[in-house]
Amino acid sequence: MSPERCTRGEDREAFLLELRRILPAEALLSDAEDLRPFECDALSAYTVLPWIAVLPATVGQVQAVLRLCHSHGVPVVARGAGTGLSGGALPVADGVLLSLAKFNRILEVDPANRMARVQPGVRNLAISEAAARFGLYYAPDPSSQVACTIGGNVAENSGGVHCLKYGLTVHNVLQVTLLTIEGDLLTLGSLGLDGPGYDLLAVVNGSEGLLGVIVEVVVKLLPLPETARTLLAAFDGIEAAGDAVAGVIGAGLLPAGLEMMDKLTLRATEEFVHAGYPVDAAAIVLCEMDGMAEQVEAEIARARQVLAAHGALEVRESRDEAERRKFWAGRKAAFPAVGRIAADYYCIDGTIPRKRLAQVLGRIGELSEQYGLAVGNVFHAGDGNLHPLILYDASLPGELERAEALGEDILTFCVEVGGTVTGEHGVGVEKLNPMCVQFSAPALRQFHALKEAFDDKGLLNPGKAVPTLARCAEFGHVHVHGGRLRHSELERF
Repeated sequence: MSPERCTRGEDREAFLLELRRILPAEALLSDAEDLRPFECDALSAYTVLPWIAVLPATVGQVQAVLRLCHSHGVPVVARGAGTGLSGGALPVADGVLLSLAKFNRILEVDPANRMARVQPGVRNLAISEAAARFGLYYAPDPSSQVACTIGGNVAENSGGVHCLKYGLTVHNVLQVTLLTIEGDLLTLGSLGLDGPGYDLLAVVNGSEGLLGVIVEVVVKLLPLPETARTLLAAFDGIEAAGDAVAGVIGAGLLPAGLEMMDKLTLRATEEFVHAGYPVDAAAIVLCEMDGMAEQVEAEIARARQVLAAHGALEVRESRDEAERRKFWAGRKAAFPAVGRIAADYYCIDGTIPRKRLAQVLGRIGELSEQYGLAVGNVFHAGDGNLHPLILYDASLPGELERAEALGEDILTFCVEVGGTVTGEHGVGVEKLNPMCVQFSAPALRQFHALKEAFDDKGLLNPGKAVPTLARCAEFGHVHVHGGRLRHSELERF
């Protein structure tokens, strides 16, 4: 049965009747008021009320729901904490919103093998809190780690302020157990150093809910570093700060974290958090070294020299652990801090080669003036992952559309200089047009073929992450090798 057929009254009633047999009444929501909390993720400019929301509590219930949706042709959107910034958890109006909020248990912490087995609804920070008594922690630390869930982290391949040294989610996950749309249980990855066959674990990381519903994750745990120290460097120009970041990496240093904020962002953050940032600076760089005390001492000294050589007005070292934590608390609170000074903001997530940092920051400034919208820059400078925050007012006609156009221009420029349209927030519904700029028609066909191998009816999170060839042709940016697209190709994808 196709999704269109299930929109008929008798089909919907039959579907609901079967769903009520699977789930208890309190786990099935259908009233508009009950569905409102699920209408969007953190990209709140886009809202869709789902047909139904379900809150299963067991793998068996999830399995039964997926099998029912598959047999009736009903779309399914899996949801974690709803902290995503690209619309990846945006519901489908005629579909089921499958919440994994009840899958919130840490099943095992194995200190001997430095791993933890958790359900997808476990908060990112909760893993480190549970592992701390063993002297261990989970390295990826998105700014939303107090709220975001590990299942969502895997779906978006999230990073964090310490991803430069310790990697993204894909580098810190050993195994993922998921359910296909047909309800089949798959375990991908290995508890050893490597597993047999194709690296499907890497495929699932960053797949944005298109391939399966995650029900369990095994993550790596690392020993807490002996010591960590942070430098705060102030600059009189944002391009100078960008050059300093490249200089730190060029000097052969590998900081645990290397972050950057411009004047607009650091001033808003200082008013919010009181982290001790120099508000007169045009930009600041946070550079953290961790590890053995002697090593950290030498690396901090070297980093201080490099930052000073690149024109830092001031280089300040965290005096103690409390100040170090305060420096990072400010960085992680940058998004909500900017939210205090703007009616709305639109967060971009492009990634560029580090050597292009100053060039791209200059271009963002030009585009900001061209569109008449302020942009605050805060990002993982060490790995080139930019998070420009475009300030706008959604109550003013046309401002959202102008902010989106500015965002697309920024992402297009990221691609032009050798970067990508996303680093950790995912594509969702936000970056479908920029995806047409980055990828050729053959590459997009491969993406769709992979999707079909897991989900031949296209029921899991439809309309997200990978644009259709028809959309790209309409957008005018599809790259076609060997001639024009045939009409049949446009219809298929």
